[in-house]
Amino acid sequence: MDVFSRLTALFQQALEAREPSVNLLESFVEHWKGITNYYIESTDDTIPARDTDIPWRLRQMLDILVYEERQQESEETGPCMEYLLQHKILETLCTLAKAQYPPGMNQQVLAFFSKLLAQIQQPVLHIINVYRPVQKMIRLCARPGSQTEREEAQFLLVICSRLKQDPYVLSYILEVKKAIASSDPSSTSRGDVAQVDGGTSSAGQVPSGLQQESTACEIAQAGDPDQQSHSMCSFERNAVDFSFVQKSRVALKAHEGLLLLVALPGEGTAVSLAENTRLCEMVTERLCELYSLIPSSLDPADIYGFPQMEWRWESDEDASFPGREQLEDFLVWLDFCNQLVKEAQMVLSVKLAKAIHHQWFAAVLQPQLLQMSEAGMLLTTTLLSCIVRHVSAPTLLEELVHFVLGDQRDLEHRASPQTFSLRHHLIEHCNHISDEISIATLRFFEELLQKSHEHILFNLVLRNLAQRNYVAPSPSGGSGAEDRELEEDPFFTDMYLESDFEHSRQLAAFPERRCELGHPSGETQVANIVNSFLCLVPQEAKTSQYVKGAGYETYIHDAHKLVSVRLKWGWPQFPEPLAPLPVNSDFFEGHFLQVLFDRIAHILEQPYELNLQVTSVLSRLAAFPHPHLHEYLLDPYISLAPRSRSLFSVLVRVIGDLMQRIQHIPNFTEKLVHIRKQLMGLESESAMDHVALLKGVIVLEEFCKELAAVVILHASE
Repeated sequence: MDVFSRLTALFQQALEAREPSVNLLESFVEHWKGITNYYIESTDDTIPARDTDIPWRLRQMLDILVYEERQQESEETGPCMEYLLQHKILETLCTLAKAQYPPGMNQQVLAFFSKLLAQIQQPVLHIINVYRPVQKMIRLCARPGSQTEREEAQFLLVICSRLKQDPYVLSYILEVKKAIASSDPSSTSRGDVAQVDGGTSSAGQVPSGLQQESTACEIAQAGDPDQQSHSMCSFERNAVDFSFVQKSRVALKAHEGLLLLVALPGEGTAVSLAENTRLCEMVTERLCELYSLIPSSLDPADIYGFPQMEWRWESDEDASFPGREQLEDFLVWLDFCNQLVKEAQMVLSVKLAKAIHHQWFAAVLQPQLLQMSEAGMLLTTTLLSCIVRHVSAPTLLEELVHFVLGDQRDLEHRASPQTFSLRHHLIEHCNHISDEISIATLRFFEELLQKSHEHILFNLVLRNLAQRNYVAPSPSGGSGAEDRELEEDPFFTDMYLESDFEHSRQLAAFPERRCELGHPSGETQVANIVNSFLCLVPQEAKTSQYVKGAGYETYIHDAHKLVSVRLKWGWPQFPEPLAPLPVNSDFFEGHFLQVLFDRIAHILEQPYELNLQVTSVLSRLAAFPHPHLHEYLLDPYISLAPRSRSLFSVLVRVIGDLMQRIQHIPNFTEKLVHIRKQLMGLESESAMDHVALLKGVIVLEEFCKELAAVVILHASE
């Protein structure tokens, strides 16, 4: 190994001795003159550039520049770089690229620019004889019918990479009126290398000529609004355009470049991108354009089963249904917008999120969600669920949540007019005459409840439970709980069978903990509350014992996934003390819970799929770790205030209705078991009366078991 190192060092010394700096300059000039002589001596202008010696000479010039920089002991520019700047070689190459002479010259120049900016370590983008040609090359990119998309995308990506290293040069690339240095103090502290009117300066000095040149550029642009607008948006517009080329690698480079651009450090950089460019507007316009291309004939069922898309997605599947390609393109760009908002500096992130809110949410989505056409309403609501699933950036989620729900946090009143129409319409759609629209809207709210945002649950439910007006104050001034055991309840006297005591013995294995569901003193046992749900469905309407593996224990794992989402947001551990009720005030659970309770009250008449969705939303609500939700949804022992209802009281009324209907259906239990086995795929389907009722009973039994599982997991935490 030592011998090899010695030989390497000797070879390096020989190379340096053979090619001193003066020879490097001579060689550099020779190669450049070789390129210029081609245009003097060539008589055939149809020969492609790749078939000439121009690509080779450009590579040699690049190698010399890189080698020269590595040999420089100081930070001063070397003779070859000085020659390139003084003789405006990059300007000349840019002109040749624009003329496309010889054919394909644009490709060679793009490759040279990209490699030069990537391999030269010293900052050069603020030098006028560098950034002016770079600006011109940017304007040559993303033209219709371009054959150099790959090279153009690579060129833009390299620029973004250089901007990440030296964000203070962004103003020279965008040609904005105000340089970032004026708003970002950190950018003025580092040394600059400048080249103005053919002169040179060493590193660490910022000549006044640079400021004068920059000012002159600003004045010139201020006098020409069209030129100013064109130059300011070329860079970001081209980067956005390249995101939609058919070649996936080109689009990926464009995506990466935009992410580098929005993540540039420094508040001044973010302010410049937010205020002096149309980046946010162009990104949003593209989002609106892709959304408009989704066909209105798209089947909502295809959207439900569509996989989660990512911006790095490379589709290799054929269109499995009409509209798949358009839906995929839209969701990929939506995920990319979400990533842009997540990666961007806060100023730019807020600007982009608000642009999406105003240009897309409010201007496009809201009219479609409020339309009268049921088919359009169904499709838009289904797409809205998919949109919610793809949004995770906190800033964008904030805009989405307030767009859907509004800003209201005050107590709702039963007869009060709705102050936010979109929220009102969406909640009403949960109880729409069309079952498909109801299911789609309930799925949307379930998606929304899975998002990590405090305003969602507070706006929909918690603001109406904050004062605990659903509890009737007891004469003794207690919490309002009834001082009686479950066995003393006349409703359960005939239903609490011996088999149900087995559950109590199983729950006895719990530590002697007291359930905190609505009772700070912990007077209600977990076992009694669990059994109150397990015993709610009468024995003749239960089918779990006839099917293996259908006990409530199967819900423990699913409930654990719900309860494991610990989103407290400063929630209290115990319910708040009861406050005196205002005179002539009635408790109102809020419009969202009102619709859900109305739906669960008709579980025996509704379609099976609708019942599944209603119970799924209620189970998710019950899983949130808030004491008022626990008390109101999961505690059957609270004494309700007059004209108030809880989830348990609604279920009790459903059971009362069921017990009356059972008497008029012969062989009820056998039919119920048969329907359950059909739903599980154990038996083939056959014609039968009262199918909706029988399926509703099965869903009701499973829902009660799921609530019992949630109670157990809350108590065990």
